[in-house]
Amino acid sequence: MVLKKLLGSRATRSLTVFSVLAEAKRAFGRGRRTRGLLLLGVAALAWKWTVIGLVAQGIVGVLRRGRSGGSSPS
Repeated sequence: MVLKKLLGSRATRSLTVFSVLAEAKRAFGRGRRTRGLLLLGVAALAWKWTVIGLVAQGIVGVLRRGRSGGSSPS
């Protein structure tokens, strides 16, 4: 119940939308237009459903880590 209240709060929704929009801006800046457009759509949905924005940020983070350093210690 507390988690539902926290995720549904106006501050949490605003922060989630803001961070997804920042990810979209970063994607557009790097020339990834499709990812940027998808993130804009997610930002619109994240205002109503915060979890969607959080999941999208997690996926983008995993994708970014996978690209930047694929080396493992030997």
